[in-house]
Amino acid sequence: MALPSYHRLDHLQLAALGREYLMAGHMIDRAGMPYLIGQFDREPMQAVAIAEWMGASPIYSRRMAALLGIEGDSVETVFKGMQFDIGAPPEFLDFRYEVIDDDHGEFWLAHCGALMDVEPMGEDFVVGMCHTIEDPTFLATAAASNPRARMVPVHRPPRIPADRHPHCRWQVLIDRDAEPLALPDEVAALAGCNAANVPVSPVHPEATGPGPGMADDWRAWVDYRAPLDSDVRLEDFAGETLSCIVQEAALQGHLLVASFVTVVEQNHGRDAAWAALRTQGVGTAGLVAERLIAEFDLPSTIEGAAALFDLHPAFRPEGFISWEVQVDVDSLVLTLGECPALADGQPFNWMSLLAEGDDAMLVAIGRALDDRVVVQAMEPPSVDASANSSALANRSWSWQVTFDGDPVPETDDVLLAKFSTGATFKFHRTGYRNP
Repeated sequence: MALPSYHRLDHLQLAALGREYLMAGHMIDRAGMPYLIGQFDREPMQAVAIAEWMGASPIYSRRMAALLGIEGDSVETVFKGMQFDIGAPPEFLDFRYEVIDDDHGEFWLAHCGALMDVEPMGEDFVVGMCHTIEDPTFLATAAASNPRARMVPVHRPPRIPADRHPHCRWQVLIDRDAEPLALPDEVAALAGCNAANVPVSPVHPEATGPGPGMADDWRAWVDYRAPLDSDVRLEDFAGETLSCIVQEAALQGHLLVASFVTVVEQNHGRDAAWAALRTQGVGTAGLVAERLIAEFDLPSTIEGAAALFDLHPAFRPEGFISWEVQVDVDSLVLTLGECPALADGQPFNWMSLLAEGDDAMLVAIGRALDDRVVVQAMEPPSVDASANSSALANRSWSWQVTFDGDPVPETDDVLLAKFSTGATFKFHRTGYRNP
C-alpha cells in the first residue's frame, strides 16, 4: 500500500490531516510556555500568552471567514469562526453551541483538554488560563466577527464541585448600542507580515466527492453558508475547500508563532525570543510528528520518513514555505528554499532556525520515527559571484537524513510538550455522516 503524500491524500485522509493541523496549532502553546515559566515565572508567561493570541486570532479568524463565506455579524458568525480555530481543536476542546437569536447565544465545553492539562498544576494555573488569559483573548476573537460582541461567563473553573460538567459555560451577547471594540494593538504589529498576507491556493481539487460506498447525495459543502452545525466535520466540505481549510490551519500555526516571538522579543529581548522559539519549535515538531505517525501508521523506513516530513505542518502551506522531500536510495534529502517565511523584515520563525543552521527540529521529527536518526547539513550549491542579484538571492538549505546512527535521546523540549493530554488524544467524530 502506498504511503501518504500531501498531494495524493484522499478525502478522508485530508480531513484527518486537517484535524491534526488544528491540534498541532494548539500544541504550539504547550511547547513554548515551559521556557517562559522556567525563565520568567507564571505571570510573565500569561502576559505573553494573552498578547500572542490577541495578535494572531483576529487575523486568522478573518482569513478563514473569507475562505468559507462566513458573512454577517451575528452570534452564529462568531460561533462558526470558533469552529475552525487552532485555539479550539475539535473534540479536544469540545465546544457545544446554542444560537438563541442573532444577538444572543451560549456555548459550553463538554470536554476541555486545556483544562485537563492545567488542573494538575494547581488553582493558580487554572485561574490564569480560565480567567486571566481567556477574558481578553475570547473578547478579541469575538470582536473579529463583531466588535460589539461580548462573552460573559456563566460558570468556569476552578470547578466546584471538582467533577463539574460541562467544564465551563458562556453567554455571547451582541449589544448593538455598545461602543465597538478596537482590534488589539498586537494585531497591527502582525498585520503586515507575510504570514498574515500570503495567499493560500487550492492544491487538491480532485478530492471533491464521497469515498467508495457513500451515498451519491452526500453533501459536499463548498463553503459554510449553511446554518451552524455544532458537529461540523472537515469531511463535510468539498475537496478544494477542504484543501484550503487544511492550509489555513497550518498558516494559523505560523501566525501564532510570529505573534509569540514578536511579543517575547518586545517583553524580554531578542535572545530570550530566539531561545523560546527554539524550545517551541523543537517541542512542537516532535510531538506533532508522533501524532502523525500514529494517525497515518507510518513505518520506520526512509519512505515512512519521507511521508512524515512531507505531511508535517511545520513545512506548510506552500505559499509561505518552500519545502521539498526526496528519497535518495537509503537516505532522505530535505530542501528548504527561499520563501516568504524567510524574506527580509519578517518575524523570525521556525524556518529561521533552519536557515541559521539549527537542525534540532528536523532531528526531533526524525527521532519520533526512529531514534537512530542522523541529520547532516549538505553543502549548498556554489553560486558564481558574478551572477545577477536574483540568482544570488535564490538560496536553499538541504539536509540528508539517515537512520544508521547511535540512539538519540528524547529532548526535554519534546518531553515538556508531551505533558499535554493532547499528545495522545484521539479523535472519534470522524468520517462521513449521513446526508
